[in-house]
Amino acid sequence: MTHPVDQRLPATQLGALGLQHVLAMYAGAVAVPLIVGGAMKLPPADLAYLINADLLISGIATLIQCVGVWRFGVRLPIMQGCTFAAVTPMVLVGTTGGGLPAIYGAVIVSGLVVVALAPFFSRLLRFFPPLVTGTVITIIGISLLPVAAKWAAGGVGSPSYGEPRNLALAGSVLLLIILIYRFVGGAVGRVAVLLGIVAGTLVAIPFGFTDFSHVGDAEWIGVSTPFHFGLPTFEVAAVSSMIIVMLVSMTETTGDFIAVAEITESELPPRRLADGLRADGLSSALGGVFNTFPYTAFAQNVGLVGLTGVRSRWVVATAGGILVLLGLFPPLGAIVAAVPAPVLGGAGIAMFGTVAASGIRTLTKVRFDGNANLLIVALSIGVALVPLGAEGVYAKFPEWAQIIMNSGISAGCITVIVLNLLFNHLFVTAEEEVA
Repeated sequence: MTHPVDQRLPATQLGALGLQHVLAMYAGAVAVPLIVGGAMKLPPADLAYLINADLLISGIATLIQCVGVWRFGVRLPIMQGCTFAAVTPMVLVGTTGGGLPAIYGAVIVSGLVVVALAPFFSRLLRFFPPLVTGTVITIIGISLLPVAAKWAAGGVGSPSYGEPRNLALAGSVLLLIILIYRFVGGAVGRVAVLLGIVAGTLVAIPFGFTDFSHVGDAEWIGVSTPFHFGLPTFEVAAVSSMIIVMLVSMTETTGDFIAVAEITESELPPRRLADGLRADGLSSALGGVFNTFPYTAFAQNVGLVGLTGVRSRWVVATAGGILVLLGLFPPLGAIVAAVPAPVLGGAGIAMFGTVAASGIRTLTKVRFDGNANLLIVALSIGVALVPLGAEGVYAKFPEWAQIIMNSGISAGCITVIVLNLLFNHLFVTAEEEVA
């Protein structure tokens, strides 16, 4: 029998389910170019160019990851998008004289470094037992929930942030998704998130949450050409900081791969993991060539896979194709961009909560009696929650430390890996191994 990951669904289902994945990740996908471009005070035309390039390469990266090209691609339902871990160093490089060419030079080199390191990094898979994977998946879900909450409140920076009507719209979308799951189910239940987002957007229009008037202002065709902002430059400091970012990103990506493998009941041997990490590196290098940024697996779509129960990688590959179209035809991207933040917030609470629940389910396989496993889980989740509950707590740390510690996912992943090594691998006696 064909494994559910490899099943090819009818074209109509592929389209609807793929669009659902695009809507789930769109806000996060365009956030990085908006933040970096805004910090560099780029004109609107250049910002639009960055977004189109980002969507195009996101789609290509997703296709490489899902479909696979030779030894590139994990061939699981994984969406790719720009990593938030790279925002801080890219803003520093871009605003201190290096500009976009220095950013792209660092991105290209760091992407190639990931390609080279992937086979070696994948051999560490034996240090990712259910104790580690369950904790990582739980941390990913918990870390994403504040993002959904901020969307539900209207989006950080919005003049209407926190208004009751924003939360009411988000709650209505969440309620609709729940009702569809409870009383409809089946094929319709699989696209409950999509239906909730579409219905929420339609309801939002007459209440002034959004409008589509700006769609007609977008150019009909937009093609990202290599080195649009100039030939890349290679500065040692910029390259070094980006390599650190990509090493952290490899840890996060490994956690995402393991999460999807758990949800889809797929095997993830070291060779397959290496192929996935290698695809991350290739996509990041392509990003540097085509005027965008480093790429990684998007955790929010991991939750959507678990929530819908649709495990086919061809669904996510279809989403990658949609992203390519959005990148080539800006009016399509403008339509998707009109989805209000509260609508995405209502859907995000369901999706990201599912990620955390999947991690808890994995932790049920772990034995907690007569060992330090409970302490490992507690400390790892605690460390991950520090930057979420106290923003700016690491502001006085060196830049390289901020890159790691300001991401709850990165900090939590590293903590659980180190503690698992300390308590369950290093200096362990034979009696403790038996226990």
